[in-house]
Amino acid sequence: MTLPFDLAALVTLCLGGAATGFLAGLFGVGGGAITVPILFEIFGVMGIGDDVRMPLAVGTSLAVIIPTSLRSVRSHYLRGAVDLAVLKSWAVPIMVGALAGAAVARYAAPEVFQVAFVVFGTVMSAKLLFGKSTWRIATDMPRGWVLRGLGFFIGSVSSLMGIGGGAISTLVMTLHNRPIHQAVATSAGVGALIAVPGTLGYILAGWGKPGLPPDAIGFVSLIAFALTVPATLVTTPMGVAVAHRLPRRALEVLFGLFLATVALRFVIAVFSG
Repeated sequence: MTLPFDLAALVTLCLGGAATGFLAGLFGVGGGAITVPILFEIFGVMGIGDDVRMPLAVGTSLAVIIPTSLRSVRSHYLRGAVDLAVLKSWAVPIMVGALAGAAVARYAAPEVFQVAFVVFGTVMSAKLLFGKSTWRIATDMPRGWVLRGLGFFIGSVSSLMGIGGGAISTLVMTLHNRPIHQAVATSAGVGALIAVPGTLGYILAGWGKPGLPPDAIGFVSLIAFALTVPATLVTTPMGVAVAHRLPRRALEVLFGLFLATVALRFVIAVFSG
């Protein structure tokens, strides 16, 4: 099967990459919340079957997140906003969780990915849009195995959803009384921890699956990856600069609206599918 990347698809991938990079810097996310829907629609137009379209979008999104998140966390780190202690505690549990989420992807129905997006996107957007300063479960981050358990949870769910984990880790940190700017900056580092093992897992999960385009390695489209990444690397520092200029509440509201929009998109996909 030939993958017909027409001009409209090429332009959409480049614009999607630019938006992904900007959002990665602005919100500390890997950008999967925008690349997954875009890739999902493009692969549909290209005639890729519903049984592999969503995991292909998720796996390709995770691959794009690797360079994007590294660029984002470096920019935030240079501004002194990253909590390295939390990242070190989360490193191994997040990577193990990401592999677990990718393993589920091989056997899960397409609707599982979409429902996961809707549930967590709705919860996170509600917290950011309507939550008050009293909406927290602790005054600081936990330690030891509890903190590592949160890392495993973030890694597994994010891998299943095809996102870099920034949205979920931001929610976790703000519920533990961390400032939104620090949460966003630290969450930027979560992306690479999830995306590297997640991408490898999706490659293995999709290996030999029928119906994939010829450029795909497992559930990763190499052409979509190559077209999207250059734009993300250009716009990521722009998003970081804007994030550090915005007031706390403005950043929370923008992030909440973004997540609500993405969740609504997948609600429509679930009920129309």
